Amino acid sequence: MRSYLLALSLLLTLPAAAQTTLKLPPGSIRWSADRPLVVADFKGRPRPNEGHAALTSANINSGASCRNGIFMGTARASFDPGSSWVREPAAMTPALLHHEQLHFDLAEVYARRLRQQLLALHVACDQMGPEFNRLSQAGYAAWQKAEDDYDRDTSHGLNKPRQAAWDAQVQQQLTELAAFAEPEA
Repeated sequence: MRSYLLALSLLLTLPAAAQTTLKLPPGSIRWSADRPLVVADFKGRPRPNEGHAALTSANINSGASCRNGIFMGTARASFDPGSSWVREPAAMTPALLHHEQLHFDLAEVYARRLRQQLLALHVACDQMGPEFNRLSQAGYAAWQKAEDDYDRDTSHGLNKPRQAAWDAQVQQQLTELAAFAEPEA
């Protein structure tokens, strides 16, 4: 069982020399296919009377800028260890950790979708703010719905056949969106 915390961080800069390099909040873990989550990544503490076994705090940080009159935007999935927790770390099963990892993977799927949409956005720099915000908010809403559907459909990871179906679906989406993956840092 688990719940999740979603955050969408927006950064909009307009100076001509601005870059779309996103700086994640200190301590955040950037999504990487080569770096799965481990129990030690969950450093937060549950609130009293919290009913779930774990909570993953995933984020999609997005940014936009104009450089030499050209719109540039990006999005990055990250994990916040300080806001993520496991009720009893010693009792965390591989299945629960895997369920939590898939929440982080879903954030990456939606970050890639947002990057895909931002690359296709052709607007004048002085008009990019409303379009950037519209795309970012729509992407966030779709991600939030997917997260809710995932927990509901898998009974927070307890329904093994549905968990396996979500595993396959998310891996397929990551593969289909591979062209929009961020280069490894």
